[in-house]
Amino acid sequence: MTLTTTLPERPGFLHAIPVLDLFLMIVLFFMVAPSLILQSGVTVEPPPSKFQMERFQDTLVITLGAGQTEGNIHFGRRPVTFEELEAILDSKRVDGSAAKAVVLLQTAADIPVRAERKVAEMIIGKGFRLALVGRGDNNLRAVGGEEDPEPGDEP
Repeated sequence: MTLTTTLPERPGFLHAIPVLDLFLMIVLFFMVAPSLILQSGVTVEPPPSKFQMERFQDTLVITLGAGQTEGNIHFGRRPVTFEELEAILDSKRVDGSAAKAVVLLQTAADIPVRAERKVAEMIIGKGFRLALVGRGDNNLRAVGGEEDPEPGDEP
């Protein structure tokens, strides 16, 4: 007599387990594999740019701020006239520091170019090196400049 089963076969989910096992192993491989690769490379140090602004040792700061038609001239934080500025630069030149000293000239945006040029030519004529810092906004004022606008006024 042969043995036979009387129960019906229902293998449904039993055949899907190897496929699920294979899928999970592939997912695990792609999650773990990138961490096993060593990141090799060469350290690159870029050369310094030729266009970096050099640091100046002996600087004199002159500001042309908003004000009169020719602007308010400030040497450092002290307001001066054009003639006083000439005398100050002459005294700095007598000290022998004019050859290496740099004058930083900052100008407000609403100052006429002729006023900036007049001061720049005087600085160069005195033997100083000149660096134009750039034109600031209209609110560029040093000590002794105009009063601040009213809160409701928009420039």
